Amino acid sequence: MRFTFLGTGTSQGVPVIGCTCDVCLSSDERDSRLRTSAMIEVNGNTFIIDTGPDFRQQMLRNTPADMPKVLFTHEHKDHVAGLDDIRAFNFKYRKPIDIYATDQVQVALKREFHYVFAAQKYPGVPQVNLFDISDGKEFTVDGTKILPIKLLHYKMPVFGFRIENVAYITDANYIAPEEMEKLYGLDILVLNALRKKEHISHFNLEEALEVIAELKPKKAYLTHISHLLGKHEDVSRELPENVFLGEDGLVIDL
Repeated sequence: MRFTFLGTGTSQGVPVIGCTCDVCLSSDERDSRLRTSAMIEVNGNTFIIDTGPDFRQQMLRNTPADMPKVLFTHEHKDHVAGLDDIRAFNFKYRKPIDIYATDQVQVALKREFHYVFAAQKYPGVPQVNLFDISDGKEFTVDGTKILPIKLLHYKMPVFGFRIENVAYITDANYIAPEEMEKLYGLDILVLNALRKKEHISHFNLEEALEVIAELKPKKAYLTHISHLLGKHEDVSRELPENVFLGEDGLVIDL
């Protein structure tokens, strides 16, 4: 299995437009963060988790070796806005792309990308096969088992995903006990940690570290990071020895 961080930033990305803080002006490339997304290559499958507004740039930096499939965590703009750019894969492989989403995500996709789902399609629009995963049950894609993890992003239901011994959780601030049970025995846990101060809909650094301490993965990586967390080099020194800040383009081979 190979896990690639396509983007590790919050909804505004880092640097933030117009901001002159130390993080946004940093010359350390690790402090530049596109909107959060990931790619998992396993058992001959390639899964992309979320297609945010930086999707095109991320795919130019990290071109998958074959036709990817898309898993959506939720419908916020910074996680779905780049869907139109899957057209490049349609053109290359001459077939629709498979996307997996809940009912609520499908409603948003059909609203924001109505032309993709129109009865009479304009030539050249993205071609998709839409699969419903609203029940939250484990499902299998070409031999790869995917276990959705039900989470809350304030009051919004969102999904994380476990594939083998890797779990990816973003945009969450609550994991119910029964969902925590699905997350033990991990080699890698990727978890959102927005900033140090508490936030209404995201884990802050302290809360994320508490979840990691409970689950005890072999390694954990933090993502969906804002400029308010601090500079990569400084924050890294504060973390436990098995916890790391994610960075754009980082590849983990398991």
